[in-house]
Amino acid sequence: MTLGTVTGAVWSTRKANCLMGQTFLVVKTDAGEIVAADHVGAGDGDRVLLVTGTVASRFCMEAPVDAAVVAIIDQEGKNVSP
Repeated sequence: MTLGTVTGAVWSTRKANCLMGQTFLVVKTDAGEIVAADHVGAGDGDRVLLVTGTVASRFCMEAPVDAAVVAIIDQEGKNVSP
């Protein structure tokens, strides 16, 4: 899993049937920018949790996806209380 910040979105009027209805976000991580399928309704500026690789494609019901946003981060740090 990786933390990142949403910096934008990717729009496509034509895409494979398995990607219909899917929203894609540009997420900046420490390693650079990545396009990720959004499953939680994240928006510009949100801190998010990403999964990548096989986990992402399984989360996206076997769609050809390399990264997926699976959570919006409310707080992060060592001393976070519930």
